[in-house]
Amino acid sequence: MVTFTQTMTGEPIWMDLFSSNPEASMLFYQKLFGWTSEAAGPDFNGYVTFSLHGERVAGLATNDTGGEVADAWTVYLHTADAETTAALIEENGGGVHSSHRVGSLGTMLILNDANGAVLGAWQPGTHTGFGVYREPGAPAWIELHTTGYAGALTFYQRAFGWETTVMGDSDEFRYSTLGSGESSTAGMMDATSFLPPGARSTWVVYFAVADADQAVALAVERGGRVLRPVEDTPFGRMAELVDPTGAPFKVLQDTVTAP
Repeated sequence: MVTFTQTMTGEPIWMDLFSSNPEASMLFYQKLFGWTSEAAGPDFNGYVTFSLHGERVAGLATNDTGGEVADAWTVYLHTADAETTAALIEENGGGVHSSHRVGSLGTMLILNDANGAVLGAWQPGTHTGFGVYREPGAPAWIELHTTGYAGALTFYQRAFGWETTVMGDSDEFRYSTLGSGESSTAGMMDATSFLPPGARSTWVVYFAVADADQAVALAVERGGRVLRPVEDTPFGRMAELVDPTGAPFKVLQDTVTAP
């Protein structure tokens, strides 16, 4: 099992699903990834924690906005000091929508970056984030798609302390990572070639699977839809899906390091 411990400032620590139909979402992801689920009490608004092999992998919160906010996965970046991070977010053109302490578990921020991408930040208390990473059924990667690439780099470097590495810097492929090589934990892509001008930046979540084709077939059988069919890439075999309530995500089969 690939356990995960935060080693870099601003790296991913958690992700959760905002779902308008929690029961349907739980059944879908339990069948797709082999997750178990545990609901918290009313003090935590019924928040659900998903686990894989006894380790936390993701969460689920009820979307009770009546369609005003779309169902989606939210990425959380690690912060050692939520108050300081909140100030840096606002100093660098982002906005903080909410900030609150979640009992002894930690402190949460919900925010938008300087280009409008919605995400969270988490200062861990007893909840230290996901405990398994990059194995089938667990989170595998997160990636920002943005039409404001240069400004986004500056924002995350200043607000979250990102130390970035350039993977590509051409009009065809402009991409940077948090960290480098096998130690990288997140990416940022210049999306001007496929997003319309002025489009809001978006965080994309990837989940590891043993077999991308089988995962897509099972997702469709369980009520999901295919946005982009399975394809081979230099980073593995992947596909883009939406779950039964419309939240997009990607699956990634490691065909690069696999024997």
